[in-house]
Amino acid sequence: MEYKNRLRIDLHIHSTASDGSLTPADIIDHAQKLKLAAIAITDHDSVDGSREALQIGIPPSLHFLTGVEISAAHPPFFPGSGSFHILGYAINLDHGDLNQTLNKLQDARKNRNPEILTRLNKLGFQISLEEVNQEVGEGQLGRPHIAYAMMQRGFVESIDEAFDRYLATGKPAYVDKYRIECEQAVKIIRKAGGVPVLAHPALLNIENDQELDALLQNLIKIGLAGIEVYYPGHSPRQISQYTELAGKYGLLMTGGTDFHGSITPKIKMGCGNGDLFVPYNLYEDLINENKRPFRD
Repeated sequence: MEYKNRLRIDLHIHSTASDGSLTPADIIDHAQKLKLAAIAITDHDSVDGSREALQIGIPPSLHFLTGVEISAAHPPFFPGSGSFHILGYAINLDHGDLNQTLNKLQDARKNRNPEILTRLNKLGFQISLEEVNQEVGEGQLGRPHIAYAMMQRGFVESIDEAFDRYLATGKPAYVDKYRIECEQAVKIIRKAGGVPVLAHPALLNIENDQELDALLQNLIKIGLAGIEVYYPGHSPRQISQYTELAGKYGLLMTGGTDFHGSITPKIKMGCGNGDLFVPYNLYEDLINENKRPFRD
């Protein structure tokens, strides 16, 4: 057990199937070079990355979880703008309702891209859809790719600047998109045999501990099974807080870097900003408990 606790894992990785810069094959190869014990590919509103990884074949030295990160609407008991992200682990990639839902969400992402570019053009940034597609290849085009194209053209100095000034919620080139209800996201993951997990809670900008406690209680009622405790943007205090809440409510704990490759170059697979460590036992917990009973 002591040996296993020294093994590093990463359960939040994006591939070219959404807005990452590495293919699933590249991710597997990189994970092996880093000697990671387990990984999950959790693309935005897509299981194509997980599917491709399984088709390639997972080497015996690397454990693998299928995954997805669903962009849901904020639940009625926690109103807000933008997406409310729910991770799903150990899902059946061929589940019909899941794939139908994800296809609808992908169409929503695709349909807003031309409007974003139209708004950027009106702001004086001449970028075409064809130019951005050259950066994406066969992946799922999204705001990070548009931000990257803006940086490549010299309109901004970084991807963060592109979001902070133009592409983030409420900024001049922001375009909202269709999202499924949070409860639907949780339940569709459950129906696909998976484990629904609240992604990076610190990014929700919750004002106080009581608000987070209430949020988790309500999410558990609709089927939430876990919370992402380890994340590059989580402070030591927050990690301790989320660990305590997981124990209090019997939630599984997960963790990962939210790795996107060159899209977010400061975040490295397996270690985030350099000091993130996600222990192997969290992977084992997901495997052992992903069939928790849930009354719909």
